[in-house]
Amino acid sequence: MMEALPLIMFAVLTVLLMIGFPVAFTLMGTALCFGLIGFGWNFFNLLPLRIWGVMTNFTLLAVPLFVFMGVMLERSGIAEELLETMALLFGRIRGGLAISVVIVGALLGASTGIVGATVVTMGLLSLPTMLKRGYQPELTTGTIAASGTLGQIIPPSIVLVLLGDIIGVSVGDLFMGAVLPGLLLVSLYCGYIFVIARLKPEWAPLIPDAEWKEVLEKGLFRRVVLALLPPLVLIVAVLGSIFAGIASPTEAAAVGATGSVGLALANRRFSLGVLQQVAQATTKLTCMVFIILVGAGAFGLVFRGLGGDQLVRGYIQHIPYGKWAIVAIVMGIIFIIGFFLDFIEITFIHIPVLAPIMLHLGFDPLWFGILFAVNLQTSFMTPPFGFSLFYLKGVSPPEITTGHIYRGIIPFVILQAIGLLIVALVPELATWLPRKIFTH
Repeated sequence: MMEALPLIMFAVLTVLLMIGFPVAFTLMGTALCFGLIGFGWNFFNLLPLRIWGVMTNFTLLAVPLFVFMGVMLERSGIAEELLETMALLFGRIRGGLAISVVIVGALLGASTGIVGATVVTMGLLSLPTMLKRGYQPELTTGTIAASGTLGQIIPPSIVLVLLGDIIGVSVGDLFMGAVLPGLLLVSLYCGYIFVIARLKPEWAPLIPDAEWKEVLEKGLFRRVVLALLPPLVLIVAVLGSIFAGIASPTEAAAVGATGSVGLALANRRFSLGVLQQVAQATTKLTCMVFIILVGAGAFGLVFRGLGGDQLVRGYIQHIPYGKWAIVAIVMGIIFIIGFFLDFIEITFIHIPVLAPIMLHLGFDPLWFGILFAVNLQTSFMTPPFGFSLFYLKGVSPPEITTGHIYRGIIPFVILQAIGLLIVALVPELATWLPRKIFTH
């Protein structure tokens, strides 16, 4: 009976999460119950040390700083100006408006790293415009949802900070390793939109000639420079300081938070009221992450103490066809779990169990960290619990149905799976840039 406790514990946790209990309290409650069954009252001597280790982890200080940076940028109006300008820049390419949404999603992902803020912002600004210009609803919603999730993989990304801490890889290396896979996904999205717009011209009409002439007369180049400069400066300040070895990811997050305040001041959007709203939003998001992290720490302590990791490793290592079959099954498990749980839950519950198995098989921890991150990105877009779909539906006009959104994301989920396969087959996409910079 004691040997089966880890599996029973995992099954209880899964059922409670499916029913809809809050993640943090489900993790902690399950850990406390099974900790008492497995270890007795001595369990409470171990737990405070685990929680203290989480709360004093300097790397995790980057989380509230990046959240602050993202929320402040959302309030500064940079996203709005960037979207409108890029839409005009690509307006004469068939599907150009959708391509501009992808590029802006990538830039906002590199500026904020917060998927919810990006999807909501782009949904509010670009969804009405794309529909008004005659874009097909499915292409419109799929493009916006997929572009918003790019902040998951393009650094600075909160999920990369959390993964680095769990896997034991430098966050700076993960940031550098995620650049090329992130650009790969951007290229796949843009390529798909370009091709589908050629095959189905009625899905993505061009900007009318009269409107384009008016844009040119007003000085498009100057507007593009002014719109692109602020986010590019911030991206260079944050990622450049990490890649150049000037600052750690935590210190760079502080640079980003300060820079976002500077940009809000430059756009004349800063006030004490805005600062209060940003501080409140940051506190709520940070508390949510850290309460889940503490619960996951307690759960991991009990699960490992009961021998759960050895049990899972034993099952997985007996899979036939070698270690690549194990990689495929592990990635398949995470992909399927993403239908039901969000990335934070998967990161804190499943990655600590699966990552040691990958290490034991001799895989590069940097490579499979990036592989996990690309895979976790799909959890935002897979129904029924894809958060991007909820965010987008919340800001959509009445004529956009849930069916439009679900049908729209299917091609982009397939593109994400293709991107995952390419990164799996070409590990250098994740490892080349960190090693190139590190050796120099």
